[in-house]
Amino acid sequence: MHYDWEALCSGVWRCRLPFCDVSVGLVQGRNGILLIDCGTTLLEATNIAADVRALTGGVVTQVVMTHHHFDHILGSAGFGDAELYGAAAVAEALTTDVGAVRAHAIGYGADPAELDRTIGALRAPGHRVLTADLDLGTRAVRVEHPGRGHTDHDLVVVVAPGGPTQRTVVFCGDLIEESADPAIDAGSDVAAWPRTLDRVLALGGRDAVYVPGHGAVVDADFVLRQRDWLAARR
Repeated sequence: MHYDWEALCSGVWRCRLPFCDVSVGLVQGRNGILLIDCGTTLLEATNIAADVRALTGGVVTQVVMTHHHFDHILGSAGFGDAELYGAAAVAEALTTDVGAVRAHAIGYGADPAELDRTIGALRAPGHRVLTADLDLGTRAVRVEHPGRGHTDHDLVVVVAPGGPTQRTVVFCGDLIEESADPAIDAGSDVAAWPRTLDRVLALGGRDAVYVPGHGAVVDADFVLRQRDWLAARR
């Protein structure tokens, strides 16, 4: 295995990529395998794909990108046969705005040559969505835009329990961060962000597992504390 995959419940995993500590989620169903976010480079994507084969015996059939930042989208270049889902801003980042995305990645220390190799294989998501239901067969997966926050198009992925003893898993993208304070930039909406986290909590519930875009898996209490931290900065 190239990365350490944390089992969250039956058929649901996530790993933390070394570069940028970004979370990648994995959901296996009878009819498909879903990846949530995909890292920065073809090299990372190749390693993820190999790990997916080792864990599941299959290949990624669908990829959801939670928002348009480089560390969540550029690795999609390595999943050429998968259906890609993302907001319209993600499609723009992977096509007309890819120069700005490249510069952003270089600013964080990404290798320019590897970035150029990756960008040469990019394609825009075929599914430009703010909400979607994904059919994996045995797993119910809902994609939702709970509101503005880290960006104006953040998506979360809600994986329903696979059995009576399992919990809902919510992949939050960068609406939640554990290994650092929430990342606020010119595209963020701090005023709306706390209300958005209330909707994330409503989607997952009190007992859900919440997977941040960066850092360790958290619970509802952590999400509430981060909501309050953001509310104090409005």
